[in-house]
Amino acid sequence: MTDDTGAGTRATLDKDPAEVAEMFDGVARRYDLTNTVLSFGQDRLWRRATRAMLELKPRDVVLDLAAGTAVSTVELSVSGATCVAADFSLGMLRAGADRTVPKVAADALHLPFADASFDAATISFGLRNVNDVDHALRELYRVVKPGGRVVICEFSTPTLAAFRTVYMEYLMRALPAVATRVSSNPSAYVYLAESIRAWPDQAGLAERIAAAGFADVRWRNQTGGIVAIHRGEKPRA
Repeated sequence: MTDDTGAGTRATLDKDPAEVAEMFDGVARRYDLTNTVLSFGQDRLWRRATRAMLELKPRDVVLDLAAGTAVSTVELSVSGATCVAADFSLGMLRAGADRTVPKVAADALHLPFADASFDAATISFGLRNVNDVDHALRELYRVVKPGGRVVICEFSTPTLAAFRTVYMEYLMRALPAVATRVSSNPSAYVYLAESIRAWPDQAGLAERIAAAGFADVRWRNQTGGIVAIHRGEKPRA
């Protein structure tokens, strides 16, 4: 049982879309603060690195999928590009209502955009929450123009074994404990830890991006591999 705000709700690794949306509705109120606290402020650096990997130009139109409260979309807008925030959690979009960027309610598996609508597309910390990752990647491929870019910022696997051990301990023990103090839905962060542990490593995600049709797939590690930013390009016809 949960209250009507979704507080206390958490998804399972089956990632039922309704459960995931309800969970994010429940964390929306303090989502940005919680992310900054849990990442020790690294989330700001990851957003800047994502923008740099996109290589946006002022006339570009870019899709920011799973944009949440649109804090990532505002960062992308620094480039001068037209940036559209899309998310399937209405609670998250409402929490970012004061951020003056276009916002669209959208399901990553059924994007409400025509083929080849965007010069670039990005998704940060959202692909891991989709219950059909390969289908979502194909949807991103569909809506990007030939010659366009996709950039995926997601939690990954630390490259040093000793650091990886410490990080996994933090995920399973410290992260949920800290979330209890700052999040509006602490139980969601148990799911967060579990979903990170179940996520493929850098090379594994690169293979799936390439399988969706993107070429020249590569990645750049951030914070020792806690996060990896992958980039691919849609081949020109």
